[in-house]
Amino acid sequence: MTPSKELLTKIDAAIAEYPHPESALLAILHLIQQDQGYLSEDAQAWAADKLKLPQAFVGGVVTFYTMFRLQPPGRYHLQVCKTLSCRLRGCEEILQHLDQKHGIKEGQVTADGRFSLVRVECLGSCGTAPMMQVNDDYHENLTRERVDALLAGMK
Repeated sequence: MTPSKELLTKIDAAIAEYPHPESALLAILHLIQQDQGYLSEDAQAWAADKLKLPQAFVGGVVTFYTMFRLQPPGRYHLQVCKTLSCRLRGCEEILQHLDQKHGIKEGQVTADGRFSLVRVECLGSCGTAPMMQVNDDYHENLTRERVDALLAGMK
């Protein structure tokens, strides 16, 4: 990975804010993902080298947090909460509906690049379950009809 001057400036500013390299890692990973859409192995290795951290440490952080993507996402990245409240209120039905009606399979990107879909741990909206996050926006109290209307508006 060769970061742009703009990205490198942001990364250097983030590093300057933290007293230890480990402290800056999450901020740097967010900046890289924001710039490139996901965290490739090359980007992870670059971050490890930049912070003088073991690549295994960076890889462990990236795979621990569900907010980090290891593959390029679709234009609309659907993250369906899978924890207890959402499960009890119908997240499995929402996932089945996404697959059956819209052809969006978990862990994949649609052929047209429009949607990607993952299950994630709690997104903190238990009182309005089931819910999913689309890119950075929450959509709560989902039903099949609400999902259909939401996806129809995403061109």
